[in-house]
Amino acid sequence: MSPAIKNDLDLISHFHTYLLTEKRVSKNTFYAYRKDIEQFILFLSENRINLNSCNKNHLKKYLKCLNDRDLSAKSLSRKISALKVLFKFLEERFDFENKAQGLIFPKLEKKLPIYLTEREIQKLFEIANKDESLKGQRNKIMLYLLYASGMRVSELVALTNDQIHFDTGFIFLTGKGSKERSVPLPINILNLLRYYLDNIYLKLLPEKLIENTEKKYLFFSVYSSVIKPISRQSFWIILKNILKKAKIYKNVSPHSLRHSLATHLLKNGADIRSLQILLGHENISTVQIYTHLEKKQVREIYDKKHPRA
Repeated sequence: MSPAIKNDLDLISHFHTYLLTEKRVSKNTFYAYRKDIEQFILFLSENRINLNSCNKNHLKKYLKCLNDRDLSAKSLSRKISALKVLFKFLEERFDFENKAQGLIFPKLEKKLPIYLTEREIQKLFEIANKDESLKGQRNKIMLYLLYASGMRVSELVALTNDQIHFDTGFIFLTGKGSKERSVPLPINILNLLRYYLDNIYLKLLPEKLIENTEKKYLFFSVYSSVIKPISRQSFWIILKNILKKAKIYKNVSPHSLRHSLATHLLKNGADIRSLQILLGHENISTVQIYTHLEKKQVREIYDKKHPRA
């Protein structure tokens, strides 16, 4: 291993620490960036280039190689984003020239988010209510909570009991970049949560583990006598089964429930700024994907809400 490559690895190690401790990106973003940067470092190594000697032409050559692999515009955008974050870090901490500054993102096709209608959400809940087993009741609570709060599925599965504040009616969430926000919950959801904790939770937990858990995950699985949060994949399977029974054949994911709530709130007169705070989006432009309502609906809201209408 050449000294230059070793130096690059040291720089990347510093970059990883920066992502986790200062930029505080989510685990998924960190793993994605790490994979993308490892791919870039491999390209430099194969071409006998290091980070310091890399120039704009090298970056263009690298992106051409990626293009030749028929990557989607979304994947290519993420890789460019990783390069921009890396070189900005190197510029600020190690006085490197920011060679990635001029990289241009590919044009992304704007797709409307997949969401369920209010009737479909109601149908989903009706099916979930029919399973009266302990896990069935737990699954129902997860479904209700995900929709009612608009949280991400990663936030749902990581929930601990102390994040629910029954005295104020709020749930405290930690989202992307470890950003915290509080979300109000409807009274009926709070009552369901209280019932779950009082009557279901302990019955799902093996008796020998009741007093041995330091961090009480609200929704958990037990593996080899170790309590772990239920996985996102497990919840996705739960949702797919309920969708199938409800005869809803849209290409729905757990994230679609978040889209659904946002769409329904907008339809009923919520403003974009409130939606941004509720969903925990850093940029208001991100929330504007939800403004895909029919003009007729917007007209109705305008006539109803506008003081001069």
